[in-house]
Amino acid sequence: MTQTDRIFRALSWIVALGCVAFLMLPIFITVAASFSASPVYTLPPPEWSLRWYVSLERRSGLWDAVVLSLNLAFVSTVISLVLGTLASIAVTRGNFRGREAIATFAVSPLMMPGLVVGVALLQFFREIGLRDAYVSLLLGHIVITLPFVMRTLLASMAAFDFSMIDAARTLGMSYPKAILRVLVPNLAPAYLTSGLFAFLASMDNYPISIFLTDARNKTLPIKMLQYLEEQPDPSLAAMSSGLILLAVVVLVFGARTVGLNRMIQG
Repeated sequence: MTQTDRIFRALSWIVALGCVAFLMLPIFITVAASFSASPVYTLPPPEWSLRWYVSLERRSGLWDAVVLSLNLAFVSTVISLVLGTLASIAVTRGNFRGREAIATFAVSPLMMPGLVVGVALLQFFREIGLRDAYVSLLLGHIVITLPFVMRTLLASMAAFDFSMIDAARTLGMSYPKAILRVLVPNLAPAYLTSGLFAFLASMDNYPISIFLTDARNKTLPIKMLQYLEEQPDPSLAAMSSGLILLAVVVLVFGARTVGLNRMIQG
């Protein structure tokens, strides 16, 4: 290895470590602030304490917002998995004009600013007379979770041998049953990956939810914004740390499950 190669390699490592530090520093600061005993954001914390985690039990409306967010994330993810499967099969196996347009349209919410999508959904729901906040939130979250499912399943189905579905049907299975018994198990990593990302995207969504909530139905990110306006203390850092922990647990679980599935198939 020449001197130039060593210098280039060292610079590459420095840039890589700098990027990692830049991305991880806000997470470390948030977690550290959540363990501070001070009523204001102070770093380094003058004293370590769990007081802000304990205070979450007394937060008005917090757990209702958590339950609503989990409910929306779970239901919208399940619906998106079903719709995404059907749409991906149609795009992959169909022989009609506009297949590429449908695929592009399905993932288009990821290409537009969230606020634009939120305003458009709010206007559309008003035009059709939909006033129920929960239904509006659910439909809005399906719009933002479906692209994660579609994008992953389309890539996986492009390499899937659909003759296995045809073989299952010749053995007496109906088409829906063949999908459940043959397609889904073979594409289990794709379903798990897309489902996890869809779930996290729904839990963390703010720009669409803010236009569709009402006084009785507020998701966790909207509730956190309300707390920030009313009483900005480190309890918000404790809530954020909980969301960070949820994302880490979900991703680790997904990685281990995918690895186990590959070992079983191998």
